[in-house]
Amino acid sequence: MVRRLRFTGTDSKNGSCPALHEDADSGEIIVQGRPLTDPGDLDQLQHFGPDDAAVAVPRELLVNHGPKEMQRVPKLIDPAEFAELFHHFEYSAWHLETRRGYASDREDEGYAVFLESGHAPMDLDSDWCQNITAQTKAGKYVGRVRVVDDPPTEGQRFLLSYACCNALTGEDARCITREDAERAHLPAEDFWLFDSRLVAILRFDDQDVFHDVEIITEPTEVLRYCQIRDAAVARSARYTDFAARLKG
Repeated sequence: MVRRLRFTGTDSKNGSCPALHEDADSGEIIVQGRPLTDPGDLDQLQHFGPDDAAVAVPRELLVNHGPKEMQRVPKLIDPAEFAELFHHFEYSAWHLETRRGYASDREDEGYAVFLESGHAPMDLDSDWCQNITAQTKAGKYVGRVRVVDDPPTEGQRFLLSYACCNALTGEDARCITREDAERAHLPAEDFWLFDSRLVAILRFDDQDVFHDVEIITEPTEVLRYCQIRDAAVARSARYTDFAARLKG
């Protein structure tokens, strides 16, 4: 069975090895580097079997990108605590949306309006919009990249229409096709990244109901999510350009 490998980091400046990956199921760390081939080097290795391979990697790679805990214990917060993060971040808040729909959207009154008219109504006076507007006016960056299927699901079409409201609050609202997201190795999870130091992973059930949030502050893990953000922003398009391509 093919492993589900997750890239954790590299110190390479040109996109080559060495690098670390993690098996998402077993937790095993996969070290990628230049192989040792000199017989004199291999003779010095203890417990080196005939089917083993040895690679050389800089010490910094393991220090900067290796796990710091034997087993990560999730720190969970409830939706109320999560909401407070949007009032207290200092510089930036960025969101990756990957789900094909959200129960909270379908329960919103505006969803029915969208199904009838094809346009999601905007409420710039809502608590959410007022806070985000205040944060962006204060010079803070708020952005998101939405992963969209081809063709878009009903829920994704609703959010594409609602992106106009996001933009009016000062958000950098962007979209990417699922194909391009997979090509960029973006994870199939929803998360917010605050100030490039705290990751909030949103947890949903099979009915798209939002339940709680897992908080990650371990630097190596946060760095990985920063790299995901950079890749998503680089490969995505502004929501207006993305919507125009869909219509075309």
